[in-house]
Amino acid sequence: MVTGGGGFLGKAIVKKLVEKNLSVTSFSRKLYPDLEAMGVTQIQGDLADKNALVKAFENIDVVFHVAAKAGLWGAYEDFFQANVTGTENVISAMRENAVKQLIYTSSPSVV
Repeated sequence: MVTGGGGFLGKAIVKKLVEKNLSVTSFSRKLYPDLEAMGVTQIQGDLADKNALVKAFENIDVVFHVAAKAGLWGAYEDFFQANVTGTENVISAMRENAVKQLIYTSSPSVV
């Protein structure tokens, strides 16, 4: 599972996983034709929706959590919701599904 699989870093990770002939699922706010062309299973959703994450993480072994709200400008609450609450929801959904491995990248807005 790659959260944010359609973004810059997420897409690079997805490509490498596909090259290794691994089954890849992406969880993103929208669907991406280029991921579909690679044979990636896509789940459209929001990190704020914990129930959607719990369902998406069924039968998942590893989560690459690279989805984030990036940038220098914007409301603090928007960054907090996406980057902090979203990450808490990812971890909670992983626990509910006994997913044992998390690869996490942060964003400058976290520090």
